[in-house]
Amino acid sequence: MKRGGSEQGPAFPDTVRPALEAYAALLTRWNQRINLVSPRDLPRLWERHIADAAQLAPLIPPGTTRIADLGSGAGLPGLILAIITGTETHLVERDQRKAAFLREAARETGAPATVHAADAATLTPLGAGVVTARALAPLPVLLPLAIRHSAPGGVLLFPKGATAEAELTAAAAAWTMAVERFPSRTDPAATILRLSEVARV
Repeated sequence: MKRGGSEQGPAFPDTVRPALEAYAALLTRWNQRINLVSPRDLPRLWERHIADAAQLAPLIPPGTTRIADLGSGAGLPGLILAIITGTETHLVERDQRKAAFLREAARETGAPATVHAADAATLTPLGAGVVTARALAPLPVLLPLAIRHSAPGGVLLFPKGATAEAELTAAAAAWTMAVERFPSRTDPAATILRLSEVARV
């Protein structure tokens, strides 16, 4: 991997770096008009958001042909994963202004992403092999939405903060699942959960 410039922190391959740079520039411009990320995060955009999303890519099972990102917001992690993996990705975002940003970002970056300006709870199920969501809801609320859009045998990838274990405990009252935990490379207090074999009790 080659570095995208010291001001951009993490290193990315030359094959995806231009698209990520285009995304970062577009987000910075749009963030002046709509709240995509906290303004205080902009100086650390590459580490705090782009690299944080990118670290999910190696956790996507080989052969995955469709990703669904619920509550995509600024496209984190869904649009970043679409850019990095080249996998068909569906970005679900009910906020119309954020959905407009996502459409423009997908166009500018050439990412294989389709934007759904809709509520994940009512959108026609997407049948994705991998479902992601970042800071959308605690697990007991998130799991019904994710399973709605998951293909049979699909995997759920959720970055979680310090509440990860408490959320798993709460979800266990209504769900069974196989749980894999991966330490975040960008936040020592965070964990990435990879959930499979998810079923209601």
